[in-house]
Amino acid sequence: MFYWLFVPLKEFFFGFNLFRYISFRALGGIITSFAFVVVAVPMWINYFKSKKLLMAVREDSLVNHHKKVTVPTMGGVILIPAIIINALLWMRLDCKFTYIVVGVLFILGLCGFMDDYKKIKRQSAKGLSAKTKLMFQAAAGIGLGIYMFFHPAFPEGQTAVSIPFFKNIILYTGVFYILFTSIIIVASSNAVNLTDGLDGLAIGSVILVSAAFAILAYIAGNIKFAGYLKFPYVPQAGEITIFLTIIIGAGLGFLWFNAPPAEIFMGDTGSLPLGGVIGAISVLIKQEALLIIAGGVFVVEALSVIIQVLYYKKTSRRFFKMAPLHHHFELKNWPESKVVVRFWIMGIFCIILALLTLKVR
Repeated sequence: MFYWLFVPLKEFFFGFNLFRYISFRALGGIITSFAFVVVAVPMWINYFKSKKLLMAVREDSLVNHHKKVTVPTMGGVILIPAIIINALLWMRLDCKFTYIVVGVLFILGLCGFMDDYKKIKRQSAKGLSAKTKLMFQAAAGIGLGIYMFFHPAFPEGQTAVSIPFFKNIILYTGVFYILFTSIIIVASSNAVNLTDGLDGLAIGSVILVSAAFAILAYIAGNIKFAGYLKFPYVPQAGEITIFLTIIIGAGLGFLWFNAPPAEIFMGDTGSLPLGGVIGAISVLIKQEALLIIAGGVFVVEALSVIIQVLYYKKTSRRFFKMAPLHHHFELKNWPESKVVVRFWIMGIFCIILALLTLKVR
């Protein structure tokens, strides 16, 4: 919106010309989204406490997690609107990507809100059924897949999936690209949700992955950089950079209160849409496979749950002390803050490896 409001006024004041630039709007988005969340979260915390609402904790959760029952949750109620509002302010409204990322975020945010609301209302760890959540996630993924199939980012890349470290190896999935897209959204949404079990772990990891994909989106949207790095050129992908910096700003604002010991949790209202939209962005900029590397922390967390379930069904024993993986380390007597920081460190190495693929091809 700011683009259309201020750029035409550049003849009256040269400073308004800054709104033409992605870099300026990206930095502006970080500042305003951070400010929005930092101001709004304390209000939500006070409201939550005034209503004497309690977070539902699973009976099989760790003992030290039961004391968190009084910590306000559903922080995504602040986080997601902050991202959507700032996206509509700072991104160009004539860019299709603006509405795609906002749409995915809204749909999955609604799903997460319904899930959290039911948990609090029932005072039970059971919210929406797994089938219902899967329907929301699959609907967002299939919708995006159909759109990308019939309105590809670039004609020759309609169903193409590029492979990291190789510049000439591309998979063409045909109509199965729609299913492939849906799997990405479902997997990324659930992976971030599974990671959201310790103070600051999920949002810190989301910030790191968003930073990596902000760089990738900027490259994808710049024809010179994309050509030099043998990267798929996606017109207007630079606008996605702005969206990702807004996630970073809002995420930092939320981390201000979610850092150990947490004063608030984002709940499924935050984790499901954030994971889903990161998956959607990997599709939009044609770097689906690279998400596995950049989001390595999320991948490992999700795999630990899958391994635990399959191993238990096969042997009636647990492969890990507890899944997801962060709980395994808690049971090995690692302090919660140490688990979080070490996972962040691994996340940093994951995004470094992902960015190295730009040159190692």
